[in-house]
Amino acid sequence: MSKDTKIKKLKKKLRKAKARLAAAKVHTHPVSPLAPPNFPDLPVIDGARFSAVKAGVKYTDRLDVMLAELQPGTTIAGVFTKSATRSAPVLDCQAKLGSDPSAGAAFLVNAGNSNAFTGSVGDGSVDAITSEVAQTLDVPRNRVYTASTGVIGEPLPHDRITARISELKGALASEGLSAAAQAIRTTDTFAKGSCAEVEIDGHTVRIAGIAKGSGMIAPDMATMLVFIFTDAKVAQSDLQTILSELNTTTFNSITVDSDTSTSDTVLLAATGASGLDVDKNNAAFSTALNNVMQDLAIQVVRDGEGATKLIEVSVTGAKSDDDARTHALAIANSPLVKTAIAGEDPNWGRVVMAIGKSGAYADRDKLSIRFGDILVAENGWVSPSYREEDGASYMRQEELAVSVDLAVGSGRATVWTCDLTHGYIQINADYRS
Repeated sequence: MSKDTKIKKLKKKLRKAKARLAAAKVHTHPVSPLAPPNFPDLPVIDGARFSAVKAGVKYTDRLDVMLAELQPGTTIAGVFTKSATRSAPVLDCQAKLGSDPSAGAAFLVNAGNSNAFTGSVGDGSVDAITSEVAQTLDVPRNRVYTASTGVIGEPLPHDRITARISELKGALASEGLSAAAQAIRTTDTFAKGSCAEVEIDGHTVRIAGIAKGSGMIAPDMATMLVFIFTDAKVAQSDLQTILSELNTTTFNSITVDSDTSTSDTVLLAATGASGLDVDKNNAAFSTALNNVMQDLAIQVVRDGEGATKLIEVSVTGAKSDDDARTHALAIANSPLVKTAIAGEDPNWGRVVMAIGKSGAYADRDKLSIRFGDILVAENGWVSPSYREEDGASYMRQEELAVSVDLAVGSGRATVWTCDLTHGYIQINADYRS
C-alpha cells in the first residue's frame, strides 16, 4: 500500500471519528425505524404542571431538565432498580415514599448525568437540588423527588440545574408534559408518551405518562425513567400495590441488552383533582393504567439502541410462571438469537439453545417453537411441515413473534425485546466521548 493511500485511509477514519463525536455531543442518532408516527396528544392532568429548560448538564442546546409540580394531597408510589450500585437520586426517592401527602410535591429530572457512583458528592448534589426546589416551590424537602440519567461516575454539575429552578417555576404549565418528555432523553431517538381515559361511576379519570429508555435496559423493577400522572384519588398504599403488581408484566418484562441500570425509577403520582376515589380493587382503573405502562414499556424496546426489529417472546406450558419468565428472558437476552434476527436468519436452533441454558425445566422432546403462525419445531426436531423459505420471509418483518410451548405445565410469560445490530455498538462506543 502506497504512502498516499495510507494517508487517505487515515483521513477517512478521522472524518468518521469526528462525525461520531459530533453526533454524540449533540445527541443526533437516526430516529428508530420502529418509532411511532407521532408523539401522542396527552391530556391535561388537573393538579399537575410541568416545565423544561436547557441547563447544559451535558448536551448542547437541548432540553435536559424537567420539573413537575403536584398539588397538595397528591399521593406518590414508586418502583426502583435493585442494582447494588444504584444512584443517589434512587436512594433518596426510596427513602421518601410514604411521606405525608397533605403538602404539595415535585419531581425534578435531569438527563446527561446519572449522578451514580459519585459517593458523598452525589448525595450533596441531591441535597442541593431538593433544597432549591423545596424553597422555590414552597413544598417540604421530603416531598421533592429527583431522578438523573446519563453517564455514570461523573459528578453532577448540579449548579447548572439549581440556577434554572426559578426559570422552571415560571414556565410551569398544565400542558407542559410533552416538553418534559423531550427533556429526559439521553440516547433516545424519540420522546415517549402514552395516555388513557376511563369512565368510573360516571366520571372521567385521566392518566398520562412519559418515559425514557433506549439502552441499559433489562429492568429488575422498572425501566430507566418513567413518570405517570393521574387525577384519580388513590391512597398511597393502594397506589403502591397497583403499581408494583402491574410493573411485573410491563416494565419488568422488557429487555434491550440484559443490563440493569443504576438509575431505574418509575414514579406514579395521583393528584386526586378529579375527586373520584379509586382503590386497589378497581379493575377499570388498573386496566387503563396497565395499558399506559405496557405502551410505554414497548416504546422503550422500539427505541432500543440500534434496533430494527421489535420481538415479542411468549412462553407457555412451563412448570410455573417463573419458569416461563426465565425461559422467555433467556431467549430475549441471547446475543445469538438477537443477531440472527437482525440478519433476518430464522435460526430456530438458537432458540433451542437459549431454552436449554436458562436453568428452568424443559423437556427437549415435548417443546414446540413458532415464528408467528409458522410451526418451526416440535417433538424434539424440526417440524415436517416447516419450510426454511417461509421462516426467512417472516423474518423480514419489523415486528416478530417467537413462541415456545414447553408442554410440561400451565406457566406462561411474555417479554419484549429487540434485535442486536452494529448500531448498538456504535452508539455505546461513542457514549462518553
